[in-house]
Amino acid sequence: MKAPRTARRPGPLTRVTRDARPFLRARTGTVLRLGGWSLLEFVQTFLGGYGVARALDHGFLAGRPLTGLLWLAVAAVAVLPAQLATRGVFGRLADLVEPLRDGLVRRAVSRALVGALEHPTGTTARSLSQVTHQSEIARDGWAGLVLTLRSFVFTVAGAVAGLLALEPRLLLLVLPPLVLGAGLFLATLVPMAARQRDYLTADEAYAAHAGRTAADLRDIAAAGAAARTVTESGELADAQVREASSLARWSGVRVVALAVCGRFPPLLLLLGAPWLLRDGLTPGALVGALTYLTQALAPAVQALMTMLSTVGGRLLVVLDRFTDAPPPPAEDGDDGRAHGHGQGHSRGLDGHDRGAPTPRRAPVAELDTVTFAYGPAARPVLDRLSLTVAPGEHLAVVGPSGSGKSTLAAVLAGVETPGAGSVRWLGRPVRAADATSVRVLLPQHAYVFTGSLRDNLRYLCPDATDRELAATVDALGLDPLLTRLGSLDAPVEPDRLSQGERQLVALGRAHLAAPPLIVLDEATSRLDPAAETRAEEAFAALPSALVVVAHRLSSAHRADRILVMDGPHTRCGTSAELLRTSALYRDLAGLWEPDQPLRDDGGSNDPLRDDGGPNGSPGDDGGSNDPLRDDGASNGVLGNDDGSNGFLRDDGRSNGPAGPVRENGRSNGSSNAASRGGGVKSTPPPSPV
Repeated sequence: MKAPRTARRPGPLTRVTRDARPFLRARTGTVLRLGGWSLLEFVQTFLGGYGVARALDHGFLAGRPLTGLLWLAVAAVAVLPAQLATRGVFGRLADLVEPLRDGLVRRAVSRALVGALEHPTGTTARSLSQVTHQSEIARDGWAGLVLTLRSFVFTVAGAVAGLLALEPRLLLLVLPPLVLGAGLFLATLVPMAARQRDYLTADEAYAAHAGRTAADLRDIAAAGAAARTVTESGELADAQVREASSLARWSGVRVVALAVCGRFPPLLLLLGAPWLLRDGLTPGALVGALTYLTQALAPAVQALMTMLSTVGGRLLVVLDRFTDAPPPPAEDGDDGRAHGHGQGHSRGLDGHDRGAPTPRRAPVAELDTVTFAYGPAARPVLDRLSLTVAPGEHLAVVGPSGSGKSTLAAVLAGVETPGAGSVRWLGRPVRAADATSVRVLLPQHAYVFTGSLRDNLRYLCPDATDRELAATVDALGLDPLLTRLGSLDAPVEPDRLSQGERQLVALGRAHLAAPPLIVLDEATSRLDPAAETRAEEAFAALPSALVVVAHRLSSAHRADRILVMDGPHTRCGTSAELLRTSALYRDLAGLWEPDQPLRDDGGSNDPLRDDGGPNGSPGDDGGSNDPLRDDGASNGVLGNDDGSNGFLRDDGRSNGPAGPVRENGRSNGSSNAASRGGGVKSTPPPSPV
């Protein structure tokens, strides 16, 4: 039985042409306007040779010099409209060139984003080269090709029309070498494109190796791998030289083709002149034909071949390297970002209004025996974990640092791919293309860009109305920031916002989009407890499912269910259930004092301040006594920086808030928490943690 034949992949010219057709169809008007302006160039070419022929035959050789001068004047005046045509062509060229460059950049960025989700440890060198270098090559090459091809078509058409008007037999001498040279030239297109592609591949490989070497110089020196690195660099450089030499050899074949096209027609015309003159060809027609060949056809053919040989092959290869990228997002607002608000104005991937609850038969997110490790030989962070998040559910994730909370958030949001098991959104396997419409993941470090507050809030929901914006501002308590800035259209400078304000802006962005799944990975860590409570209650009021990696244990008390993570051991249930079944959760709850005041110095508790100033309850300058501080100066149980005494520290130096001796041998002081007003009980933490 014969094995099934695999489908042959189309060649680069076919692939590029397939994508070029819809691009050109969408710009038919621009192409027609370019053709309209180019008709003036056709007229100039036609009158150039025809005017010279008539000036000789009907003017100077006939004894009528005035008639000859008039015909020469007609040929000369025809140049003026052609100059006007050049101006019109360049004015329309941008409408055909800039959209190509923009589309290629969008494709490259889409490829980089999809690749980052599918292969987080992969390199972005190719996409970076496409955005910064190859897209510019394509734009410049496309502009040059359009200008040259347009000029060639209308110049050749004008010259052929002129030769037909003078003497049709002239084409018998002119066309054969033109066809022969053009055929030889076209035969080099595919090999030249292949050599150009190989050269670009070698160039990219050398650039990627150079980048890795520059980043790892210290490791290379420490490992004594300098000789090996030099050898690898030399091999890649030699490969690049070989491809460049092969490219140069094929360029020599193109020089021969150019000589056949540009030099043979005038030579054949001169050799056949005696026969043509005896057979009735006028001297003016012969000179006019030579004018067409030397002043129009030869320059046009040479310009086209030079353009195709130097730019055309490179353009074909560069465009082909973009054909396997995902299609660019649409420009009409449907750009793959989440749309809608909590009230619901758009539809998700499941076809249901985002403002309405997702059908109960389809969980928003589901993990099925998921295992994840950072490397093949690493210990799994998640080990056969199964979890279901129902529509509208509020789930809190708690546990000591290093237990896998952020990893779980990344896997749940589709940022990390598990080594085993499956992740589903709305009953379907996770796909990178679905990410922006299904979930929003907010990390601890909020992203705010330079622009207006309105643009920042509407980044995931560009069609949100002012009424929806006002509802989000009110729900999350963004009024103080809005008052300080002046309006939604006021410019926002990220460096001038506190960390708490940046987190609130990012929270507002997610609240306005209201996708089916919202994952907050310590996204409220810079807010004070009151602001954090308000934010979580605002999200809980949405129909979206909410997963919160808790920065404070109070977040867990507001959740419908709590997932306690302790390495490979997990427990899930309500707070009351976990107090009975989870020793770790009992320890967490016992170390947290909900009634402890935020400050004991009489300062106010501005929820947005985190700069340690006199009014900033969550100040991070080391002077605040907030029990939930994470900056290294507090005694809070959830602290995770360098100086905290909280037992959820992730640096391995803390021994609990009341432990008498730290691991580094220094006294920890049993009264430290009480004297600081941190609200930490003196119960020592369990030994496993």
